[in-house]
Amino acid sequence: MSSLETRKIEPQSGTTVTLGEAGDTVNVPSGGIVKTNAVKDAGGNTLFQSDGAGTLSSVNSDLGGAMVFISSHAATGVSSIEITSGIDATYDEYVFYFVNMELTYNGSQIVFSGSTNGGNSYGINKITGVFTNTMLENGTTTFAYESGQDTHNTSAQPISYQQGGNYGDDESLCGEMHLYNPSSTTYVKQFLLQTNFHLSTDGSEQWWTAGFFYTTSAVNAIKFNAVQGNIGRGTIYMYGIK
Repeated sequence: MSSLETRKIEPQSGTTVTLGEAGDTVNVPSGGIVKTNAVKDAGGNTLFQSDGAGTLSSVNSDLGGAMVFISSHAATGVSSIEITSGIDATYDEYVFYFVNMELTYNGSQIVFSGSTNGGNSYGINKITGVFTNTMLENGTTTFAYESGQDTHNTSAQPISYQQGGNYGDDESLCGEMHLYNPSSTTYVKQFLLQTNFHLSTDGSEQWWTAGFFYTTSAVNAIKFNAVQGNIGRGTIYMYGIK
C-alpha cells in the first residue's frame, strides 16, 4: 500500500481541508489519534470545544446523556458554600453531591437554605421529615425518626447532627441532594436528601431527609453552611438532569 507522510496538511486557500469526496469514508487505523480542539457537524454546528487542556465548553445539549455537569464548589476553611448561579429553568431536577465535607468544630452540623433573589437573602421556610440510622463503634445501633431535626416554617435545614470534626482528618460527610423544578412559579419546591457522616461520638450515621421549600417563587440559589466553626474541606458538585 502506498503511503503519504507529512507533518501538516493545509488548504490551498481558505481554512478548510476536505478529506475525500462526498460519500467517501475516511478511516483512522486502530491506535491512530486525531487531535483537534473543536468538533463541528456538516452544518458548522459545534458539537464540543476544548481549551487544549481537556476542559470542554460549548457542549451540544444532545451529548452527555441525561446528567449534565454544571459546577463544582470547593471549601477550604469557609463558613459557607453559596451556589448562586446555574439554578434556573434549564433543568427540572438538580442534583448536589457532597464529597468529604469536613468541619472544623467537633459536634457541629451542616445546614442548607434557599433563596429566591439570587442569594441576597436566604429566608424561605421549609417543611421536612428526618430519619436516621446510627451505628456506633461499640456496636450500638438505632433507627429513629428525628423530630428534633425536622423543620416547620424555619429557613435552615440540617443535613447532619453532632458531626465529627477537629479531632481527625478522617471525619467527614458524603451524600447527595435532589431539588425538583426550582424555577416553577406554580408549585412548592420538593427536595430529597441522603447523607452519611462520622459522628463526634465515633460512629456512622445515615440521614434520610425529605421536604419542600414553602414557596411558589422560583428558587435560584442554595447555601450550605456550618452552624459552628467552618467547613474545613470538601467539595459540592452540581448537575442538571435532562
